[in-house]
Amino acid sequence: MAELIDRPAYLAQLIQHKDVDLVKIVTGIRRCGKSSLLDLFHQYLSDHGVAEANIIHMNLESLRYRNLSDYLTFYDYVSERIPKAGKTYLIFDELQAVAHWEKAIESFRLDFDVDIYITGSNAYLLSTEFSTLLSGRYVEIRMLPLSFKEFLTFYEFAPSVTVEEKFQRYLQFGGMPILREYQFNEARSNQALEGIYSTVVLRDILQRNGQADQAMLQKIMLFLCSNIGSITSPNSIGNVLSQEGDIQTGRGKNVAGKTVERYISMLRSAYIFYSVSRYDVKGKQLLKTLGKHYIVDMGFRNMLLGYRDADRGHIIENIVFLELLRRDYRVYIGKVGEAEVDFVADKPNEKLYIQVTESMQSPETRERELRPLRMIPDNYEKIILSMDRSYINSYDGIKSLYLIDWLLA
Repeated sequence: MAELIDRPAYLAQLIQHKDVDLVKIVTGIRRCGKSSLLDLFHQYLSDHGVAEANIIHMNLESLRYRNLSDYLTFYDYVSERIPKAGKTYLIFDELQAVAHWEKAIESFRLDFDVDIYITGSNAYLLSTEFSTLLSGRYVEIRMLPLSFKEFLTFYEFAPSVTVEEKFQRYLQFGGMPILREYQFNEARSNQALEGIYSTVVLRDILQRNGQADQAMLQKIMLFLCSNIGSITSPNSIGNVLSQEGDIQTGRGKNVAGKTVERYISMLRSAYIFYSVSRYDVKGKQLLKTLGKHYIVDMGFRNMLLGYRDADRGHIIENIVFLELLRRDYRVYIGKVGEAEVDFVADKPNEKLYIQVTESMQSPETRERELRPLRMIPDNYEKIILSMDRSYINSYDGIKSLYLIDWLLA
């Protein structure tokens, strides 16, 4: 087995949930490190005195288990291997390969002394039938590709490379762990990303959605990649695609917003895109229209569109969004009157308002970024993140932080 690279934040979550009577479900895009995390957890159990016989660890996409495609044969196979004495840890990788797996999981919980860990690469794993059956009895651990902080520990850099240069690499290559093998070779890295992307599209999207059209999916994917951090609606995307003329939906009608919405939902289910709703800060309510979409990893976007420095503003906004998710915030786009706040980040006892901009140097930009934050009537923390290493760290109580420092905090 290849050397395992630690992902301490995620491993800590699994350890905190260990032996709690909940099914632990690790979700996330393919190849973001879920299997390695389960390997790390297996190693942790062994190191802490759990006998190998009491750890049943299976990757259901291996052909070794090709006959376990339904829940009954799966249940029988695993049951025969659970020892009579002591607690057994059941670790199942890519469990979506087993039809109605949730019935087997629920039965293991009832019939044996077990602690269960599962991974899956698409959100159908948490679909309604499953949620109903296991309602309140599972905890989801959402895994993302490498954060910038993790990226710095994954790669080895020459001592002369500055943190800015490292960050530039991160913007360009993204955080999919497998790219470490290629040491920033752009052509090989893109090939690897293309392979993962194709698998996600073919296996996690098209296979599950028989009626889906691959060309349409690709078009919508490219549109979302080009418009990261822009406010869009399914209808407006449909109009743009129809005007481009290469997608017709019968008798020259526009691509319907509903069709676009369906495809975006497929991309979300494969964890490749995240959609963010707008929140009216003054009216304290979620708005139904016009959200934004962010991609799970910059590497995919750059592989599909090519890396363009001109997009840095949107790229860093996307990176901030993912970092807020990693830090367990619920994230919204803020609306204050006619103005927009990039992010409203929420936890049960904390709220942040965040603006993200490439630079605060010009007075016009400074005014544009500060205005919405000044309009917010409450006293929660307000922050501007930029690429300026500035000596000014506050504007009337609004914090101004260097983005890289914030990512590494």
